[in-house]
Amino acid sequence: MSALYDASVPVFLHYLDRSRLILDRTGGRAEFLEARLAPDMFSAAQQFASAAGFALRGSFPLIGLPVPGFPSAAMDLDGLMARIGFAEARLRGLDRADFEGCEDRTVSHIAGFADLNQSASDYLHRFAAPNFFFHMSMGFAVLRQAGLEIGKADFDGQHDYPPGFRF
Repeated sequence: MSALYDASVPVFLHYLDRSRLILDRTGGRAEFLEARLAPDMFSAAQQFASAAGFALRGSFPLIGLPVPGFPSAAMDLDGLMARIGFAEARLRGLDRADFEGCEDRTVSHIAGFADLNQSASDYLHRFAAPNFFFHMSMGFAVLRQAGLEIGKADFDGQHDYPPGFRF
C-alpha cells in the first residue's frame, strides 16, 4: 500500500479531468484564456498549464524519476488539452508499486529561489499538491471573473447544485 500514490496520482488525474472540462467550457475564446486577475499574474491558460506541470512535478520525484518535459504547445485550447492529455498519460503510466518505500525518499528541489530538501510526504503535501491546487484555483478564479459560468461543482465534480446556482 502506498499512501503517497493514493494522495497524488488519482487526485491529480481527477482534477486534470476537471480542468479539461472547465477549459472546454471556454470554447477556446481568447477573452477567457488570456484573462488575468492582475496584470502581473499568469493568464488563465498559463494557470491551467502550470497545474498540469505540477501534476507531474508532484508525482515523479516521489519515486525518484525525472519530471517528463512537456512538448511545446500553444496556450490555446488545443495546446492546453494536449498538455493535460500528456500529463494524464504519464500519470497513468505510473504504478502503485512504483511508490512502495518512497516515504523514505528525500526530494531536493527549487521553489522559486529557495533550494529545498523535503521528505517525500512533506514534498507532496506541503509543496507539490498545494501548488497544483493553487494554479488550478487561480485558473478557475480568472475564468469566473472573466464571466465564464462555472461553479464549485465544475471545480470538484462532486457537488451538485441546481442550474444557475453559484457562489
